[in-house]
Amino acid sequence: MRFMETPDNANEASDEAPAPTGIAAQDWVTASAEPQYRAAVVDLLGALAYGELAAFERLAEDAKLAPTLGDKAALAKMASAEFQHFETLADRLTAIGEDPTRAMEPFAKALDDFHRQTAPSDWLEGLVKAYVGDSIASDFYREIAARLDSDTRSLVLAVLDDTGHGNFAVEKVRAAIEAEPRVGGRLALWARRLMGEALSQAQRVVADRDALSTMLVGGVADGFDLAEVGRMFSRITEAHTKRMAALGLAA
Repeated sequence: MRFMETPDNANEASDEAPAPTGIAAQDWVTASAEPQYRAAVVDLLGALAYGELAAFERLAEDAKLAPTLGDKAALAKMASAEFQHFETLADRLTAIGEDPTRAMEPFAKALDDFHRQTAPSDWLEGLVKAYVGDSIASDFYREIAARLDSDTRSLVLAVLDDTGHGNFAVEKVRAAIEAEPRVGGRLALWARRLMGEALSQAQRVVADRDALSTMLVGGVADGFDLAEVGRMFSRITEAHTKRMAALGLAA
């Protein structure tokens, strides 16, 4: 999945934010001495790497639906940025002694199934999927990143940077709705479907990987407890509502 930062989900550290503690205050060399934590990070980087590779492929496909040459060129540029993110993650996996392909393999089927089940039927649905669906995944990984060692956290946040698709999608979708208001109803239903599928996919990814699920519920790193996991998904849902408003759609 593509992961993007948009104005409504960009989280800038405030002056009053507490200093990191536990693993979040450690570097990779120190934190990775714990085998289960290392396994969780390898899973996380593998999932992100395959998501970026899939995003590159999808943007290239979406470019074929673009109504103008300018739109086609814009998507091609974004696809290039996605591939650069993939290479960054693959290089990091190699640097820590892991095979990138092996790290990605456990997540390929789940992500491929998600993209197959949410294949857009037209240009506008593709834009909404990238903006809404992929941003849900971005929020999810940002929540996890807050619990990671400093080196891994910096890497994850860097590859979640917006490639420009967020503002591009908002501009195009709002213009389409203004030109033909009835389009909004169809796209709103599509976005709700994406919300459900994306959350289910994120939950499946975690449930299928013991190291990741243990980290989320507090087994390794400064994990979430079960109540915090619930609050995390509430925050993700709230961010989705804001994105829908930015698109001019009802949540």
